[in-house]
Amino acid sequence: MASGSGSLMWFRKGLRIHDNPALEDAAKGTRFLYPVFVIDPHYMEPDPNSFSPGSPRAGLNRIRFLLESLVDLDLSLKKLGSRLLVLKGEPSEVLIRCLKEWDVTKLCFEYDTEPYYQALDVKVKTYASNAGIEVFSPVSHTLFNPADIIHKNGGRPPLTYQSFVRLAGQPSWASSPLSITVSSLPHVGDVGSCEISEVPTIEELGYGESPQDGFSPFRGGESEALKRLRKSIADKVWVATFEKPKGNPSAFLKPATTVLSPYLKFGCLSCRYFYQCLQDVYRNVKRHTSPPVSLVGQLLWRDFFYTVALGTPNFDQMRGNRICKQIPWNDNDELLAAWRDARTGYPWIDAIMVQLCKWGWMHHLARHSVACFLTRGDLFVHWEKGRDVFERLLIDSDWAINNGNWLWLSCSSFFYQYNRIYSPISFGKKYDPNGDYIRHFLPVLKDMPKEYIYEPWTAPLSVQTKAKCIIGRDYPKPVVPHDSESKECRRKMAEAYTLNQKLKGVVSEEDLKNLRRKLEEHPEQEGKSKRTRQKPVG
Repeated sequence: MASGSGSLMWFRKGLRIHDNPALEDAAKGTRFLYPVFVIDPHYMEPDPNSFSPGSPRAGLNRIRFLLESLVDLDLSLKKLGSRLLVLKGEPSEVLIRCLKEWDVTKLCFEYDTEPYYQALDVKVKTYASNAGIEVFSPVSHTLFNPADIIHKNGGRPPLTYQSFVRLAGQPSWASSPLSITVSSLPHVGDVGSCEISEVPTIEELGYGESPQDGFSPFRGGESEALKRLRKSIADKVWVATFEKPKGNPSAFLKPATTVLSPYLKFGCLSCRYFYQCLQDVYRNVKRHTSPPVSLVGQLLWRDFFYTVALGTPNFDQMRGNRICKQIPWNDNDELLAAWRDARTGYPWIDAIMVQLCKWGWMHHLARHSVACFLTRGDLFVHWEKGRDVFERLLIDSDWAINNGNWLWLSCSSFFYQYNRIYSPISFGKKYDPNGDYIRHFLPVLKDMPKEYIYEPWTAPLSVQTKAKCIIGRDYPKPVVPHDSESKECRRKMAEAYTLNQKLKGVVSEEDLKNLRRKLEEHPEQEGKSKRTRQKPVG
């Protein structure tokens, strides 16, 4: 390579040293290495109009998790004789400026399926190829290359998990050792007039001081990810017997899962390394669970959603999304706000939403409960609105997986048994009859006797007075009655499914308007609607 030439490693996700093919390639045979992260105002700058502290796209918990991950990455790079170069601005513009200013012959970055990054990549790749700069963009954020699976399936993504797993087979890299350690990296070259900074603090981004106790207990970074991974896989019996539908959604002091999802989301942990570690455990035990319920099964779910998201135009919306049922959801901002702000009057639902707001994380069955409640279970509010709240507040919010789960839980795609509804009362009680989870996240109810903790509005006034919590004053009454509303939701879903079937999925805005009108005119005719048992569409 020519003297003075260098490589630019553009970090976005993939915030790690271990198993990072883009970083490995960038460091190979080069004199200088420029490890770059761009602070994107779109994701990082404060938005005073949002319902919670954060930027237009992300809540404060996730921004903080990202900054912690960057500080950790910078420390790791410094140990290897390098450092993280932090720049600020619209990423493609910043990158192109760096490529112009620095003597770079190669640009490396991890491939990303998200539409936002796909659009950025086109701009940057176009500039690089015109300038004669080599571009290397390997797939390492997922186990498989989603584009390969779509190609294998004749140009369309597989729409069931089973067909995805069948098509995918074994990952091509699975039997080869991954590059886990790096001994040193080339020095950073001359940065010219580009404005380089250290990783900013929350305060430097303009967020002011925030109370420590309001923050997520999960710390960002590769070091934390590997520590968590080692702790999880040390318990071989737990790994071998893990079953996804099981687990206790009310366990908060010691969550019933690995809580590795935020580390996978930011690529602080390589999903490929996680996969190999799990295979090592499986080889050393007599028997273990299998996909879809095993831990490897969870990684395959992640890849499944990435693949469907890449191959489905408008995957993140109802309109124009060919795999999404068209349903006349309510446009009720008051109900949405009550759900979002933990004021539904159902303690199980509200406690989960408080945990989401404070920690940026909750158990998958807790997510199922609140997503079902907002959409097809009780409030009949559009899944896109719930998705936006999760996208903002979750530290592990991942574009493909978040949209996929909301499509699933609202019975808009993938899963069609809309009669199966999570009760906002009995579901939590099954796991936590004493209501400890509710008492922790909703201290206003901490003295409510356990007989009433899931339905405090049924407590006699004397009991409410003794518990220092008057319903309707200190804690809200239920925003809707569950029994009648869940029946009404089932009726609406049945009618919407019938319409989608009749029109072979081609449902216009006008068709939805007419159905909405029909449902509003005849709310009492529950039971008379055609209850056709729908077969899942695959």
